[in-house]
Amino acid sequence: MNRVRAKTSRASPEPRLALDLSCSLRGDGRLPRVAQFSRWARAALPPERPHVALSIRIVGATTSRRLNERYRGKPRPTNVLSFAGPGLLPDGGFGLGELVLCAPVIEREARAGSRAPLAHWAHLTVHGVLHLRGYDHERDDEARRMMFLERQILDRLGFSDPYA
Repeated sequence: MNRVRAKTSRASPEPRLALDLSCSLRGDGRLPRVAQFSRWARAALPPERPHVALSIRIVGATTSRRLNERYRGKPRPTNVLSFAGPGLLPDGGFGLGELVLCAPVIEREARAGSRAPLAHWAHLTVHGVLHLRGYDHERDDEARRMMFLERQILDRLGFSDPYA
């Protein structure tokens, strides 16, 4: 398993992020770089949290299917799962949680939707962080609010509307 820890601490209007990124796949050369994941996640973080810890795991279809079945009762792999973190940490930071991104599903969805793979990775990272912040899309009003935020964040990052 490849593991990278990245701390972003430069002065900026975005929150600082302690990112723990791990990948359990071999031949992961097509994956986004840690700096890209960090940028996308920071863009979706709440500004009122000055220091946030986030874990991102990149997994294959088997692991994704197993987790999706165990935690959501759906026996198939999914693009992103989010697991809430502990919240306030002893050092004053905030443990937001963990995202589990399934590389084969994300790549397949990008091809099927004729989207640039990097744009789809960015979208699902932002989508997952918003879930960790408490946003959902179970009801229509929740879905509209979450989609509005996704579009706004992705536009700031230079990506087009993922729902167009």
